[in-house]
Amino acid sequence: MRALRDSGWRVIAPVRPGSAGRLPDGVIAVEADLTVKTDVEAAVDTAAGEPGAPLRAVVNLVGGFAMGGKVHETPVEDFEAMLRLNLRPTYLVTAAALPHLVEAGGGSIVCVSSRAALAPFPGAAGYVTAKAAVLAFADAVAVEYKKQGVRVNTVLPSVIDTPLNRDEQPGADTSRWVTPDEIATVIEFLAGDASAPTSGARIPVYGQS
Repeated sequence: MRALRDSGWRVIAPVRPGSAGRLPDGVIAVEADLTVKTDVEAAVDTAAGEPGAPLRAVVNLVGGFAMGGKVHETPVEDFEAMLRLNLRPTYLVTAAALPHLVEAGGGSIVCVSSRAALAPFPGAAGYVTAKAAVLAFADAVAVEYKKQGVRVNTVLPSVIDTPLNRDEQPGADTSRWVTPDEIATVIEFLAGDASAPTSGARIPVYGQS
């Protein structure tokens, strides 16, 4: 968000109730549950509602990870929870934003998948499937809306250097992880006009891992 704000974007960020104070200065908060269609539509309408500043870019950041057992040990409810958390918000936000982007003459959508979508590991079938589905969905939208000037690209981070990941992996070599700022730089490039010729790309953001 800071990278986009600092580049001159008007940034609208959906947040959970009561968490707007965590956003950087200059970022406009909209309380919304991005798994709820009406909340998503209201948030997108806010983003597109400024006269003279049409919606030109959408960044789908919502997602999450939960470790589990092997497939036969994983309840279907847990499997579906990963789809709901990682795929449903991306679908709802993209679907709500597309008419505005088309009306504006085009724009950029950036989705966030994961290296795990291409290199699965045991105990995460739900997460791996969901992130692979995000990748396939982004590819499909890129094809469907190419003639309307809407570009869709996906970044695939490896392990992200966050406090939570450091707590959960205390013995890891964090120097090999990718930082949020490094990911933000790639997203900012894909959102902007500098990447205008690029659509349907799958961008590895792996750090040194």
